[in-house]
Amino acid sequence: MQHLETNHSLRRTMTSIPAFLLLALGLTVVQGQLRLFNLRASDLPSDLLGTTDGYVKVYSGSEYLGKTAVRKNDRDPWWEEEFAHFKAKEADQLKLEVFDQDLLFDDLVGVCQRQMKLGTYTHDCYLDKGGVLTYSYTLDDINQ
Repeated sequence: MQHLETNHSLRRTMTSIPAFLLLALGLTVVQGQLRLFNLRASDLPSDLLGTTDGYVKVYSGSEYLGKTAVRKNDRDPWWEEEFAHFKAKEADQLKLEVFDQDLLFDDLVGVCQRQMKLGTYTHDCYLDKGGVLTYSYTLDDINQ
């Protein structure tokens, strides 16, 4: 009798779990190699001290990948740095934070976030305080 009650309780628990969750648990997460490149901005806003001194901080999931050099007095900067992450996961968030460097505190111009997927893509991101960040990334499946 105890076995039947336990079995019935387990069946009731299983039916209360949403079907999409069970499906999601069965999916595999693809680990890949991320390459971020061709970062450029246009029409960055000016501040009280003059033209923007822009730079970008880069994150893949919870990993901080680094930041670009500061482009002084440039409303339309292009950054030649490329960033790589060998343990990126498909569906991780790629986050790019654009800053204006100042003497005391750097001003956040805007944040771009995108869920990554396999392939090569170019995106335009409209920044909160003005301007557009354009970037490209490739996410390759390392298991292939």
